[in-house]
Amino acid sequence: MFTIAFVGAGSVEFTRQLLRDVLSFPELAGCTISLHDIDSERLEVAGKLARLAGAANVRTSLERREALEGADVVVNMVAIGGHQATLKDFDVPESFGLRQTIGDTLGIGGIFRGLRTFPFLDGLAADILAVCPDAWLLNYTNPMAMNIQYLATVAPRLKVAGLCHSVHWTIHDLSALVGVPPEEVDFLSAGVNHQAWILRWQHEGRDLYPALDAAIAADPGLARRVRVDLYRRFGFYPTETSEHSSEYVPWYLKHESEVERLRLPIRDYATISAENVATYEKTRDALRAGDEPPPLTEDAVEYAPQVIHSLVTGQRRTIQVNVANDGLITNLPAGAAVEVPATLDRLGVHPHHVGALPRQLAALNRSFLNVVDLTVAAAVEGNPDHVRHAALCDPATAAALTVGQIDDLVSAMMAAHGDLLRGA
Repeated sequence: MFTIAFVGAGSVEFTRQLLRDVLSFPELAGCTISLHDIDSERLEVAGKLARLAGAANVRTSLERREALEGADVVVNMVAIGGHQATLKDFDVPESFGLRQTIGDTLGIGGIFRGLRTFPFLDGLAADILAVCPDAWLLNYTNPMAMNIQYLATVAPRLKVAGLCHSVHWTIHDLSALVGVPPEEVDFLSAGVNHQAWILRWQHEGRDLYPALDAAIAADPGLARRVRVDLYRRFGFYPTETSEHSSEYVPWYLKHESEVERLRLPIRDYATISAENVATYEKTRDALRAGDEPPPLTEDAVEYAPQVIHSLVTGQRRTIQVNVANDGLITNLPAGAAVEVPATLDRLGVHPHHVGALPRQLAALNRSFLNVVDLTVAAAVEGNPDHVRHAALCDPATAAALTVGQIDDLVSAMMAAHGDLLRGA
């Protein structure tokens, strides 16, 4: 019987979304759902939700290795340190005058989210290789590029694919903007997670970029978005939201005028994180009272259920994945985590060779990957100096602070996160 292990299953909203999509496939109705979390209350809630979703075979465990036994697929969605660590990622940099919007991918927030996640990934990789070495690890946890490059470095035998829905929703929303059904669109996207690019975008052989240009020209409000600003300057549309995209370059968050022009919501993810906690509490309380849990807040389309369905049935489909760059994008560093199309089938996940990105896009991606590489190196080599190097090389941090302020900020973040950086 096919077994899916959810690690970090206490992220109940996301667990519900994935379970809904998994169980929508008749071929997966009899699969075993194995749930793991270190929080017993959240794990109990996740188990109840899995049974409400219609899962016939559900098991729960506070012991990760026990939960992984016999798994064919492992879905990772942990958030090390939870909401309190997220608040520190915002509060400490803010005290130095550094603005962030999301803080989970790059920048000082992304660096420290990566550093506190790496010790967990060491343990997860060891457990998978010990009890289910043939399983696919499907990673949703951010910072995606850092986590994938780290796993490729420390556990090269592990079968890993990083999954993110940003490309799907970019194509969905852009197609709606130009009046074309997204399911009829052909596209090619590649780059790095949260900073990939729509390289080709067509409907019945017609390039849709001119239609996007016309839509932008007709609506001045669209120009007040970072993504549109980047598109107009670099020639290709980026695949992550303006809130995210503003943090990966030096030009926007430092300047109050740009924050206002582009309507950037400072500390946006701190608010989202608090809302996630509130949603969990409402769900927990409803289940305790014997009531229906609150409805899911969005009709998400996730890749993990599609991967699982293809592994079980052999159905071929193409999605976007994050994997180590083994010649897939020729003008980005070897071994770096890149986001490319991949074919799914019964044998697994097969990334596509893309070739060279346009030079200006590769240049931005390399700036992004410099921070990733230094953060990973700090952990792999045990060299804390590389944490400071990563912060110094981070575009938005370097634009906002002096070198002395960056050094002091890194020290403050190390103190704030304490034992989480050592896996405690």
